[in-house]
Amino acid sequence: MILNIVFDLDGTLIDSAPDIHAAANKVLAAEGLGQITFAQSRGYVGHGAAVFIERMRADLGLGEERQAPLLAAFLELYEGAVHLTEPYRGVVAALEALTAKGHRLGVCTNKPIGPTRAVLAHLDLARFFPVVLGGDSMAVRKPDPTPLLAAFEGLGEGMCVYVGDSEVDAETASRAEVPFYLYSPGYRKTPVEELYHTAAFDDFAELPGLLDTLGKG
Repeated sequence: MILNIVFDLDGTLIDSAPDIHAAANKVLAAEGLGQITFAQSRGYVGHGAAVFIERMRADLGLGEERQAPLLAAFLELYEGAVHLTEPYRGVVAALEALTAKGHRLGVCTNKPIGPTRAVLAHLDLARFFPVVLGGDSMAVRKPDPTPLLAAFEGLGEGMCVYVGDSEVDAETASRAEVPFYLYSPGYRKTPVEELYHTAAFDDFAELPGLLDTLGKG
């Protein structure tokens, strides 16, 4: 059975937290403000750039008036923030295996579309994904299921599966009523057993086999 498989990006296919952390601290340094830790920045990821800045401001005690200028400065750096980012181990081999089986692959992320396309191109991952939706591609973003459903629609007819790493992804899949495969080493904070998921995996080498089982169901 041919599957339509849509992936989240940050924390699922790629570990982008080092680049995001560096970009955020560069913005803060330019403004003469305090710095954030790597753990803090990793915890802000998942709801898009604006929420990232909101959470950062809250931790630093910065007012609402700082939101727009900090976000603008962050977005200016974000598209080029690719050099510390790497795919998780086994991702490329898994994507190659899934493509070879004829499955159709897409990306649905809350990361803005510009930085999304930039990092996919930089890591030579864009070739796998005919459909890519970012957090600003539509009027709503995850956990609203609309972008995920749009990504599936773009891939064509077929059984739909979502692969992600976080609470946002689990809620999105649940609301879209599709099977969800949880990459457990990603950026989630909630225990795996408390999240909606069809199966969890900690190594991308496992994913093609897991999806083979689903396709035969």
